[in-house]
Amino acid sequence: MSDPRDLSETSAGVNADAGATADPSVKPAQTQAIRVVEDRSELAKVAKAARKKGHDRVILVPVDFSAHSKAALLFASEIAESMSTSLIVLHVVHDPGEMPGYYASLVKKKRIDRLQDIAAEVFDDFLTTMMKAHPHRKALRKAENLMVIGLPVTRILEVVEKVKPSMVVMGSQGRTGLEHLFLGSKAEQVVQLCPVPVTIVKQ
Repeated sequence: MSDPRDLSETSAGVNADAGATADPSVKPAQTQAIRVVEDRSELAKVAKAARKKGHDRVILVPVDFSAHSKAALLFASEIAESMSTSLIVLHVVHDPGEMPGYYASLVKKKRIDRLQDIAAEVFDDFLTTMMKAHPHRKALRKAENLMVIGLPVTRILEVVEKVKPSMVVMGSQGRTGLEHLFLGSKAEQVVQLCPVPVTIVKQ
């Protein structure tokens, strides 16, 4: 049995167990193409596909579906179009023990056991909403959408290592004062540890 924290590629719309009974309350498949990657070697395929679209240049955009992530993705799409660069939109699915609130409501409503399925559905809704709100942004429609499982900062840095983007763009709540000093933020940790330039966007 594989460790759920290890990075294998599946299709977001067909990643349920083969023998599982379908839940009629769950929509059958995502409308956006989302790659679910568990094997690190598969990240090279994502990078190659993205580079073909962006003249060998890629911008990585980690998202958590917040308003700050929306602002970051929009900003990154503007940069991508002005520089003929492609986007990789990344969401890191939290381990079940740290499941954040934006999944919890769907768990209660639809009783889905697999966190990965829930995340794919929320990710799909996030991408669809962004494209509908900004139909003129071609970079959003052409983006490679990637989902991995684990701890956000660790997985973001692993993806950076394998994909080698020209930059990372991500949102942040922007804590200040003592709260910032003691708690820090995922964005701050990425800025400190990331080997490529990181742009932080606030709503």
